[in-house]
Amino acid sequence: MATVHPAPRPMTPEEKKVIFASSLGTVFEWYDFYLYGSLAAIIAKQFFSGLDAGSAFIFALLAFAAGFIVRPFGAIFFGRLGDMIGRKYTFLVTILIMGLSTFIVGILPNYATIGAAAPIILIALRLLQGLALGGEYGGAATYVAEHSPHGKRGAYTAWIQTTATLGLFLSLMVILGTRTMIGEAAFADWGWRVPFIVSILLLAVSVYIRLSMNESPAFQKMKAEGKTSKAPLTESFGQWKNLKIVILALIGLTAGQAVVWYSGQFYALFFLTQALKVDAATANILVAVSLLIGTPFFIVFGSLSDKIGRKPIIMAGCLLAALTYFPIFGALTKAANPDLAAAQAKNKVVVTADASECSFQFNPTGTVKFTSSCDIAKQVLAGASVSYENAPAAAGAAASIKIGETVIPGYTSKGLTPEDAKKKDGEFKKAVADSLKAAGYPTKADPAKLDKFMVIVILTYLVILVTMVYGPIAAMLVEMFPTRIRYTSMSLPYHIGNGWFGGLLPTTAFAIVAQTGNMYNGLWYPIIIAAATFVIGTLFIKETKDVDIYAKD
Repeated sequence: MATVHPAPRPMTPEEKKVIFASSLGTVFEWYDFYLYGSLAAIIAKQFFSGLDAGSAFIFALLAFAAGFIVRPFGAIFFGRLGDMIGRKYTFLVTILIMGLSTFIVGILPNYATIGAAAPIILIALRLLQGLALGGEYGGAATYVAEHSPHGKRGAYTAWIQTTATLGLFLSLMVILGTRTMIGEAAFADWGWRVPFIVSILLLAVSVYIRLSMNESPAFQKMKAEGKTSKAPLTESFGQWKNLKIVILALIGLTAGQAVVWYSGQFYALFFLTQALKVDAATANILVAVSLLIGTPFFIVFGSLSDKIGRKPIIMAGCLLAALTYFPIFGALTKAANPDLAAAQAKNKVVVTADASECSFQFNPTGTVKFTSSCDIAKQVLAGASVSYENAPAAAGAAASIKIGETVIPGYTSKGLTPEDAKKKDGEFKKAVADSLKAAGYPTKADPAKLDKFMVIVILTYLVILVTMVYGPIAAMLVEMFPTRIRYTSMSLPYHIGNGWFGGLLPTTAFAIVAQTGNMYNGLWYPIIIAAATFVIGTLFIKETKDVDIYAKD
């Protein structure tokens, strides 16, 4: 017999408080998390500059890993706590860990003051941030969903979905405002600490509000009936009936959602600044405007999913991304840097190299040194945002770059002293830069030719795709799992998808670009994953909007 649900009703004051408190805290967690990424270059100079090359590499790798790779472990640890002791207290702990870790980064002495202890403490704080974020999202989404009346879960949890975008927006605005007020030199010296330090105020507000909240009704009901899980990890991942849903949630939902999310917000910004050479301040403002325009669509698609279902909206977002990314990013090039688009069409660039000398340049930390003539040539061109074609050379022959009719011989840095390698590198880069300039390749986007309106339109479209895949997904993940293991089960696929599939997108895409030569080929990574999620999700994921989450205990 079908479950009879009460008709949807207006939001109560208590529900408004739940959504506001959960969303506000999660905005601040994302704000804290993004600060490090946005200020990574300055932080590296403050904390890693005094280390030898080997140690700097290790610390850079740890910093990278802490930001993304540890998130699933936080999901497992805090998810287990959330299913055993409750949602409220668990995500109260996560926000305290995140907030205090962020504040301490703001007051942490740099390498010049306390030596190697500085990067060690920084990495420990970054690990804590990653773990805390891994526990926060599942708690907030579960908490809000379990407070939501049937027929409103998509709309209510969509507010949680806005938080990552709002956190990114808030971090960009605070950084931009601080930079503008005190100047670039002061910001690089000490001003970068301000956004970290002010986060303690945000933490105080969030903790105060969360302390006044009640435990979720679904968890209270389950606890009263003595049905809480004694071993949520074993139930979630040790029993096939639940593990298969976790795997399907990962490959049929969150992997595609993650790459669309990172492409629409992070990779779009990366592409504007790195590939199209738009200055960082302008690019940040253009992205911020598109986020402001697009963010309400999280609520639109969350609410729509209550009426037509979660699955069709998420699958449509993945499909549109897979079909339109190439033409959309091509249009973005013409709108943001038309001189680059014209030069690419007029003067082809060809790298002639022995294929055995060419490696796949996956370099997430930016500290790997490539020494073969092929790798050096491709790295220089990729760094200059130049698309090129590949041609074979005789075995053992040094690589060369042909720009229009000009041929520039490459070199290998193997066996060279650091001084000679630096000299060769400077000469080679100058020769390439001079030839590119002669062929019409711009060193940066011309602000006078930047079509800001069209760029914002394109970026807004990318953000709307993000809202399609991300708006309904919290409700769907909550509805896929029983109450007793919900926090644990939904958190892991979410954070593997977003921490690993999404977090690795920029570096993987850049490696593909450097390997193949085409500045658009990095898009194959999100396109293939989004397409795979569309196929798997369409075939194997069941619609969940009519699930009674109180019955699933």
